[in-house]
Amino acid sequence: MQAGVAAGAEANAPASRVEESVRGKVRLRLAYACTLIMFMSSLDRVNVSFAAHQMNEAVGLSPSLYGFGAGIFFVGFLIAQFPSVYLLKLISAPRWFFTLMLTWGAAATAMAFLQSPEMYYALRVVLGLAEGGLAPGMVLYLSGFTSERDRAGNFAAPMLAIPISIVLGAPISAWLMSMHDNPLGLPGWRWMFLIEGLPTILLAILALFHFPRTPAEAKWLTSEEKAWIAENNSMRVRPSAPRTRGAFTNPWLWVSAAIWFCLLGGAYGIIFWLPQVIRQFADLSEVEVGFVAALPWVGALIGMFWNPRHSDKTGERFWHVALPALVAGAAYAIAVWTPPTVSIVLLFIGGLGLGAAQGAFWAIPTKLFSPAVMATGIVAVNIAGSSSGMITPWLIGVVRERTNDFTIPIYIVGLLLVMAAALTVWAKFAGARSFAAPDAR
Repeated sequence: MQAGVAAGAEANAPASRVEESVRGKVRLRLAYACTLIMFMSSLDRVNVSFAAHQMNEAVGLSPSLYGFGAGIFFVGFLIAQFPSVYLLKLISAPRWFFTLMLTWGAAATAMAFLQSPEMYYALRVVLGLAEGGLAPGMVLYLSGFTSERDRAGNFAAPMLAIPISIVLGAPISAWLMSMHDNPLGLPGWRWMFLIEGLPTILLAILALFHFPRTPAEAKWLTSEEKAWIAENNSMRVRPSAPRTRGAFTNPWLWVSAAIWFCLLGGAYGIIFWLPQVIRQFADLSEVEVGFVAALPWVGALIGMFWNPRHSDKTGERFWHVALPALVAGAAYAIAVWTPPTVSIVLLFIGGLGLGAAQGAFWAIPTKLFSPAVMATGIVAVNIAGSSSGMITPWLIGVVRERTNDFTIPIYIVGLLLVMAAALTVWAKFAGARSFAAPDAR
């Protein structure tokens, strides 16, 4: 308890001149560069949802096969989580970022030459393997340059790149797909994959030279700043060895995992299927579909930015997840039965609620897990959430194929979000302290 009070007092102390200088340089040189990389990672992952309208017919993909391929990405993504972090430590962050980006850039570009369902599956797995280690690798890398006080701000910027990539990527992808008279004479969807995949390969080369391996090698830091980082960075005090058994015998881990599974399951359903849903319910051009598909993620950005800050300000956690998730689930379900103009507003509201719930979620498990089980618990919850990406897109594809309609799939998305809200409310009134493991209190 005394250590916690001391840490809190240190976190609230005024920042020194050196700390302010380090904070600005690290964010400008590293955090924002990581944000750009995460932007390309997310874009290369989700642009298949915009290509699907043209690609599925050209390659012979049924809705269930498309959904399976969209979800199989997460097989590679989950497999790569732990090995990627170890390899980053082994060969250094710049070399590992280069390797990851070169691999997924090549896979994303190769989608322009897709010929069969089997090739589609293979490239999605390779893409997942390359992207799976990126986020944890960036967290580990930035931790070496970051004090405890600045950890949330530096980590938040790369994570916000995901909704930003959809907001900007949706209209850009739609515009590229409409360019049937492109210089190479490719079908629009192939041209889109080519143009959006090649920049990642270029960024891979730049990353190799841009990122220093350690603060000591950063030429843009002064000697005084390097000394301050060595004394204050968040990796200086290392936690005790993870207690795996203590994490997995804590029922709160499983409740948290279930909530995160439902939240991400709803998100992945929207990410990979929304453009096709819009086409079913509205007669729009490719570019118009792109703009409409971006609306939920504009809302998600607003919710992800505002709601966690309000949660921190009030100190309340559970309602900041439950209420937005409930609003999102209801908005998506109701949108099926409303006129197109009203549906567009509901899509925005649904995205606002989804982003708000996701942005506030991690304050709950990170508060309940003790340092001894924190690493294992967070990874387990994150894996549970990411695994929904393997299930939800495929399930929606199967239902869509059997019903020839998107009504039930939209209800599935809404139900997942309502379940997340219900589980969060149950956890609040059951009393997290009553079922958390003793060392998590």
